[in-house]
Amino acid sequence: MFKFTGKILSLTATALMVTSAISSAQSMDELVAAAKAEGQLTTIALPHDWCGYGAVIDAFKKKYPEITVNELNPDAGSGDEIEAIKANKDNKGPQAPDVIDVGLSFGPSAKAEGLLMPYKVSTWDSIPDTAKDAEGYWYGDYYGVLSFQVNKDLVPNPPADWADLLKDEYKNSVALAGDPRASNQAILGVYAAGLSKGGAAGEAAGTSGLEFFKELNAKGNFVPVIGKSATLAQGQTPILITWDYNALGGRDTLNGNPPVDVIVPKTGVVAGVYVQAISAFAPHPNAAKLWMEHLYSDEGQLGWLAGYCHPIRFNDLAKKGVIPKEMLDKMPPAAAYEAAVFPTLEDQDKMKTAITTNWDKVVGANVQ
Repeated sequence: MFKFTGKILSLTATALMVTSAISSAQSMDELVAAAKAEGQLTTIALPHDWCGYGAVIDAFKKKYPEITVNELNPDAGSGDEIEAIKANKDNKGPQAPDVIDVGLSFGPSAKAEGLLMPYKVSTWDSIPDTAKDAEGYWYGDYYGVLSFQVNKDLVPNPPADWADLLKDEYKNSVALAGDPRASNQAILGVYAAGLSKGGAAGEAAGTSGLEFFKELNAKGNFVPVIGKSATLAQGQTPILITWDYNALGGRDTLNGNPPVDVIVPKTGVVAGVYVQAISAFAPHPNAAKLWMEHLYSDEGQLGWLAGYCHPIRFNDLAKKGVIPKEMLDKMPPAAAYEAAVFPTLEDQDKMKTAITTNWDKVVGANVQ
């Protein structure tokens, strides 16, 4: 279980001294050589404005110019990533993803379906035990909380909590940053609304969230569009339910045109951990492993922090004193996160099933 203490995330699992987890049969030099020989890494669902991924990818390219990064469908959701692995099991071409970045609940389910390849990065011991598969099939990478990204030009009185979204002044204004039938971000957005309504963790909050969005849709406040900073700026989705790191990154990108508010709601503060994994059918398995080494190095973790995501090795980085103060100063105040709830895997599985299978029937809004 996670809990916040000031700006530093405290975890029940104590980080141990970092030891190498690379196979004894393959040194780092051998891994780099093998990855360069493959010459390509295929990623999926990594928009450059998400969590600082643009700079993280650029850093990998600069470090390993011999490896071409083939980026598939940047705007895909977690469900789409899993389907891409399934659809390309026998395909060694450019449409087969080597690696995925998905919501926490998708890691165990993908492992159970035999879709993932185990690999433990060299910084494995500094990843909290509560945020990784013990056998190395998936591992947490970063987390954030759901927030409201608001176009201040069009919404002079921004919402402070989920219930506010039902106000008449927000007609044709509220959107999710994904399709709740496939996107982990959108699914947890529905779940957060359900918790705010008083739904118990798990399926009950998922059901309550569906009822909330049914009412939001019936009032004409819900916009069935996958919202982005661009649609927010254009006025199509003036209020966007999105991860805090996406909202803060979007605020910076828009640079005051329009001015943006980023609000962590008073209730229903849901934190989401995303996880990395390597496809069991990866055409470039060594490049995939090297990519993971890059992401879980201090450099990679700080790259995510620069994109407003709390990296999973945050405690270890803080303990070593390698986090620049200016990065911490750009993050929201710690008080905004004090009520954050980290759904368990069981809770996520139950609410994901409730939301994805009942969205059409209960809400009836075709988000696209």
